[in-house]
Amino acid sequence: MYTAKGKIDQGALLEQYLPLVRRQALAMQVKLPASVELDDLIQAGMVGLLDCLNRFDAGQGASFATYASQRIRGAMIDELRSRDWVPRSVRRNARALDEALRRAEQRLGRAAEEQEIADEMGVELAEYHQLLGDTNGGQLLPYEEMVAEGVEPGNGEGAPPSPFAALVDGEQRQRLVEAIEQLPEREKLLLGLYYQEELNLKEIGAVLGVSESRVCQLHSQAVTRLKARLT
Repeated sequence: MYTAKGKIDQGALLEQYLPLVRRQALAMQVKLPASVELDDLIQAGMVGLLDCLNRFDAGQGASFATYASQRIRGAMIDELRSRDWVPRSVRRNARALDEALRRAEQRLGRAAEEQEIADEMGVELAEYHQLLGDTNGGQLLPYEEMVAEGVEPGNGEGAPPSPFAALVDGEQRQRLVEAIEQLPEREKLLLGLYYQEELNLKEIGAVLGVSESRVCQLHSQAVTRLKARLT
C-alpha cells in the first residue's frame, strides 16, 4: 500500500498486519509454559512490525508480508530469550534428559524407546513423560532456529544473520537432514505436520490419535534426539 506520493502507507500496513501479529502470538503461546502471557508476545510482535515499517526495502526482492512475518516472529523470540523464562530446574532436567538419551542411543546403536530412556535416567515412565512435558517449552527455540529461521530468506539489510545461518551450509545442513531422517516415523511425521503443514497441537493429536499433552511430549523427545545427533 502506497500513499499518493508513492511512499508506503505505514498506517494502512499497520492495520492490515495486526491480525498477523496475533496469529503468530497464539501459535507460539501454545508451545510455551503457561507463565508466558499472550499480551506480552503480541506487544513484542508489534515492536517487530513497527521495525519492519521503518526498515523494509522493496528493492531487496522479498515481499513485505514475508519480511514482516519473519521480523514479528523474531521479535517474539528475542523477547523470550531476554526474559530467560525457563526455570533452572527445567534446564537441569533438560540437560539430564539430553545426556540420558545420548548415552542410550550410543549404547543401543538405534533410536531408543521411551522406556529405555527412562531406564537410563533411573525414573519411571510416567515421570519421564512429565519431564518431556516440562522441558518442551525450553526445547522450542533451538529447534525453531534450526528448522524455521534457517530456511527462510534473510532478515533484511543491516540485520545480523540468525544463529542457524552458519549451521545450514554444506556438511552441517546435511547432518541436520540425516538426523531428521533417523527419527522414529511418528516423531518425523509430527515435526512435518507442525513445522511444514503448520497444524496446531490439537490437529496433530487428531492425526496421531493422541492427546495434545502427548504431542508436546513427543515434540520434546524428537528435538532432544536431534540435539543428541548434532552435538
